[in-house]
Amino acid sequence: MAAPSSNTCGLTEHSIRERVPPLLTDLYQFTMAYAYWRTGRHQEPAVFELFFRDNPFGGGFSLFAGLHDCLLFLRSFRFTDEDVEFLRSVLPPATDPAFFQFLRGLDCSGVTLRAIPEGTVVFARVPLMEVSGPLAVVQLLETSLLCLVNYASLVCSNAARFRLAAGPKRKLLEMGLRRAQGPDGGLTASRYTHIGGFDLTSNVQAGFLFGVPVAGTMAHSYVTSFTSLDEVWPQTLEALNGDSTPVDIISLTKGWLRRVCELLGSQPGKIHEGELAAFLSYAIAYPQNFLPVIDSFSVGCGLLNFCAVALALCELEYRPVGVRLDSGDLCRQSLEVRRVFRLCSEHFSVSAFDSLIIVGTNNITEHSMAELNKKENEIDVVGVGTHLVTCTQQPSLGCVYKLVEVRGSPRMKISEDPEKSTVPGRKAVYRLIDAEGHAFLDLVCLVAEAPPEAGVSVSCYPLSCDTSCMSVIPAQVTCLRQDMFTKGQVTQPLCSTTETRAKVQSSLQTLHPRHKRLQEPDSYTVALSEKLHTLVTEIRKGSSHNSNFLLAN
Repeated sequence: MAAPSSNTCGLTEHSIRERVPPLLTDLYQFTMAYAYWRTGRHQEPAVFELFFRDNPFGGGFSLFAGLHDCLLFLRSFRFTDEDVEFLRSVLPPATDPAFFQFLRGLDCSGVTLRAIPEGTVVFARVPLMEVSGPLAVVQLLETSLLCLVNYASLVCSNAARFRLAAGPKRKLLEMGLRRAQGPDGGLTASRYTHIGGFDLTSNVQAGFLFGVPVAGTMAHSYVTSFTSLDEVWPQTLEALNGDSTPVDIISLTKGWLRRVCELLGSQPGKIHEGELAAFLSYAIAYPQNFLPVIDSFSVGCGLLNFCAVALALCELEYRPVGVRLDSGDLCRQSLEVRRVFRLCSEHFSVSAFDSLIIVGTNNITEHSMAELNKKENEIDVVGVGTHLVTCTQQPSLGCVYKLVEVRGSPRMKISEDPEKSTVPGRKAVYRLIDAEGHAFLDLVCLVAEAPPEAGVSVSCYPLSCDTSCMSVIPAQVTCLRQDMFTKGQVTQPLCSTTETRAKVQSSLQTLHPRHKRLQEPDSYTVALSEKLHTLVTEIRKGSSHNSNFLLAN
């Protein structure tokens, strides 16, 4: 396993500048910004919120991820001359040339971002981020911020569900780069699946950029590329104990192969020579990291070859790592593999065989991961690719970025679909915690309201019910929102991948098991304060009155 890079923060910021330049947005952001500028409204103070409408995967929660990249994006936001010249070529010819000079001077020095800390458990309809500043600028930020948060939060949440399905002890390896939606999708997946609970990635670049521990085994192609022991070179290996005399590793392995076949009642003549040659060649190259895939031809044949090579390594005082299973009934096969390991350990008095690991990889889904815990098996590490990084159960989190205030006046989108209506005004978000330390309600208030207090009754209106008021008494109250960016500067320490990963596990611990169930979880309550509920009601009533303004004239 490779060690994380010591310069991951600087590499990450450089990566953001290349991956998310200001032009990575939708064209209509520029046409709207121009219209604001043309009417002199571009400097009006405005507030947008970013949130999602439904918890992903039919679950009870999500994880907030991508904030780190959003902050770096805001810090480096600036149009180059080349950017502006390209915009001249794609915006309508009637665009005033002075607008391009305006764009050239834009940055985020007037932008403030308040957000829930990255790695926190979050719920549908709770504002994750509040972005305030000049109207034209905060409008231009919309698409980029959504792009940075949507997939990061989705794949991080997916990883957390796989971790819940696997349980806390089993190691999880992300290996989905080849199935990811492009290079950036692969990098994002490797980074945020680690934050969500995976231990390792096969993605070397993710290790370089983000410090994610990297690991790997070998491919079937390596095994099938060999046909004969004559292809093994060199054919000797020095013992680890300092004896520089080269040992004929092929002869040593053949001897162990006969003894293993005798122990297990197998016939040496059925051994696949090419597979044995592949194992030997790899073991000579990496005698302390020997972990082959053993089902290129059959698990039984591969297991015999592995044991012979591994016993030869042990005789030379090296420690083989284990095996990978990649097809068939992984649970049944792992039991047989472990049985053979224990037999070899006992019969040949080789204790290293007691600590050999078994890696399972075979199109693993969340469901099949959960099934592993229901069946007897000996799998130590599970590798997951396609269904993790592509989020096959749900392809998008569906985050949106909505205007909630202009010039200090609340704004609300009113829709025939109640789920698409927004909640107006600048807000504060509080998490209410019960006497057992479990979060039970997120309270969304107007920012000017006094915060709820522990031990004091709070009246609120759950978003799942438009009319019914409820009262609760929290044992503890946590303010979720923090100032993250102001006057062009990040105002909170940027957390490392490891720190955010720890935050995820800590936050998940506060959630009651009934909300973490993978199937049919209990709904978590998100509610509006009385004052915010009143504001929503008043704006809806005012909207119905204002709809007749043409007739009134």
